[in-house]
Amino acid sequence: MLGRGMSFPKEGKVLPRAIEEAAYALAIAGALRAGVGETHQAVKTVARWTGANERTVKNWFSGACGPSGAHLLCLMQRSDQVLETVLRLSGRQQVIAISKLAVARDKLAEIVTLLDTVPSATP
Repeated sequence: MLGRGMSFPKEGKVLPRAIEEAAYALAIAGALRAGVGETHQAVKTVARWTGANERTVKNWFSGACGPSGAHLLCLMQRSDQVLETVLRLSGRQQVIAISKLAVARDKLAEIVTLLDTVPSATP
């Protein structure tokens, strides 16, 4: 017994929170690798963005643990992939879709403007 009423879980059981934290860490790791790459320079860049030390950032890239608090906010400000991952993990897919539609609308407006500047081939 660990204390009054406390004991270790029986063998073979996994705590649900540990599963959630592992999935979060792996998802952020994937977003970081997709966004900035997997080089030592990528680690240095993320360390500079967040103010975290390189060992901590390497743990984020490996999925051993995920960033929290202010570090996560810094990553969300700098990385669209991390922002999208956090939104997806929190069940906010609609926000992702709205954001992508806004980007598509802006690109379409840019294309229409470009088409308007091309001289017509018909007399």
